[in-house]
Amino acid sequence: MKTIKAEYIWLDGQKPTAELRSKTKIIEGPVTKLAQIPDWGFDGSSTEQAEGRFSDCALKPVSFFPDPLREEGDILVMCEVMHADGSVHESNSRARLRKIAKKYASAAPWFGIEQEYTLFRDGKPLGFPEKGFPAPQGPYYCGVGAHHIFGRELVEDHLEASLRAGLKVSGVNAEVMPGQWEFQIGPLGPLEVADQLWLGRWLLHQLGEEYGISVTLSPKPVQGDWNGAGGHVNFSTKAMRKPGGIKAVEAACKKLERKHQDHIEVYGAGNEKRLTGKHETCSIHEFRFGVSDRGASIRIPMSTAQKKSGYLEDRRPAANMDPYKVCARLIETVCGK
Repeated sequence: MKTIKAEYIWLDGQKPTAELRSKTKIIEGPVTKLAQIPDWGFDGSSTEQAEGRFSDCALKPVSFFPDPLREEGDILVMCEVMHADGSVHESNSRARLRKIAKKYASAAPWFGIEQEYTLFRDGKPLGFPEKGFPAPQGPYYCGVGAHHIFGRELVEDHLEASLRAGLKVSGVNAEVMPGQWEFQIGPLGPLEVADQLWLGRWLLHQLGEEYGISVTLSPKPVQGDWNGAGGHVNFSTKAMRKPGGIKAVEAACKKLERKHQDHIEVYGAGNEKRLTGKHETCSIHEFRFGVSDRGASIRIPMSTAQKKSGYLEDRRPAANMDPYKVCARLIETVCGK
């Protein structure tokens, strides 16, 4: 046996938006199953998760992946936060998703998440001049060339690292605003897609350190006539994927309309700055769905409409949303009575 480095990763207790934390534990390897990874502890008083007089919190490993940034055999460990007595910590949004995913497992929900983000250096997005603004939006989305694209080196490194880690990345692309990009995770089940999205975010932040680039998931990183950043969620159930599933897709849209405000509450802080009815969004105060409509709350893809089965795209979640909370809310609304 040899010693390996295990990077324990968890969500802190900051509000309204939790952030990632991590630290390294040296353990005996190789690790081939979750049961080999021990629980660990941390100072919750330094992460907004406990008071100094009773500061111990516990990290419970829930999934692990090869660490693409270190040596062979080293691992990344996604953790849930627990109280010292083993009970679920109030900041642990994954625990609730675990229960909901089990309750509605027969519906076989699948998710694909499109994570938009913006790269910043020296207080402004990559591609923005020292003073003023770059040329208006138009040539940057999926663009090519140094006059349109900024930060590709980091994006390519992140893609390679994510694939080496075993994350189910389905694509990357440059987005509508300079310095803005997207990667997609899925399709996967709810716990898997949420764990992998958080790990994809962690890798992006970690690699950004090497380039002196910070990554923001702000829903509206630049005010004015610039696109915000979303976390669009592609969602389907077994009923939607069957022949004739378009009826289940439309029924889901009607359920989502009735619960619109409940969803907005967990779709990301500051989302009202993004969901204005402009820049490929529907107003936060409205709800509508339509085929191939990127200005709708819910887009029914052209392929779903043509095949009469498939999935829907919820365009409301912001880039900084917690996928554990979003997946839980979608399953409850669509799969519940």
